[in-house]
Amino acid sequence: MRLNFTKMHSLGNDFVVLDAWEHKISPNTAQVRHLANRRTGIGCDQVLILSRPSSAEAQFSYQIYNADGRAAEQCGNGARCLGRYAADRGYGEKELQADSPGGTVALQVHDDDSVTVNMGMPKLMPDDIPFTERKRQITYLLEVGGQEHEISAVSMGNPHAVLEVDSAESAPVHTIGPRIETHPRFPQHANVGFMEISTPRHLRLRVWERGVGETPGCGSGACAAVVAGRLREQLEDAVTVSMPGGDLEVQWDGDENHPVLLRGSAEYSFEGNVQL
Repeated sequence: MRLNFTKMHSLGNDFVVLDAWEHKISPNTAQVRHLANRRTGIGCDQVLILSRPSSAEAQFSYQIYNADGRAAEQCGNGARCLGRYAADRGYGEKELQADSPGGTVALQVHDDDSVTVNMGMPKLMPDDIPFTERKRQITYLLEVGGQEHEISAVSMGNPHAVLEVDSAESAPVHTIGPRIETHPRFPQHANVGFMEISTPRHLRLRVWERGVGETPGCGSGACAAVVAGRLREQLEDAVTVSMPGGDLEVQWDGDENHPVLLRGSAEYSFEGNVQL
């Protein structure tokens, strides 16, 4: 089967978009891995499948698959890229709603082609993340390789562990990241953020993404870091998050009953077709 695809990215966090509006597309694990392979496939962090909406309120639906072939619940950068894609192709206007695996997502495409996504309320109860712990805390101690690390545990539709570090540039992303990702206290694995707070309105962040490895940009990771910093009373309600691929803007007023808003770029790379 030969499929058309669109390659998109936000801050270098890149996606293969498959348009299933007219024809159902259900790739298996091996096919997703093939598409994501940077040597023998197209290459991406996630494969995104856009299809017709499953609810009356939405303009489209989407599914997310990480590069390892596993389905994911949410992806902030991917959602924003799909918002621009859907608006450009007439599936909706500049303001859209989408049915995602993590629930309904609201999107706004701006005149400069940046996109804001309403990421919903952060989930902080351990069972909702999920994270193995008897009671909710602002931070937790997690043993990794005989050492204890202080983390915040947050779900932004997908599980995140956030560590504060002195320097994001020199953080042990590639050694500690994969060990926390697969830690038994995160039964569905976790994205791992290494956060350096510069000022109350600016932080630097590197993310070890579940099923992907380090990525130059992670939208849900940026949101999780801001939530963690706000709960620790270190950040204000509007924060610039600088990642290796560029900047994202995150807004959250600290009320866990209010949503987190994420704004950033959504760019096209190229289009083509591929044999599956």
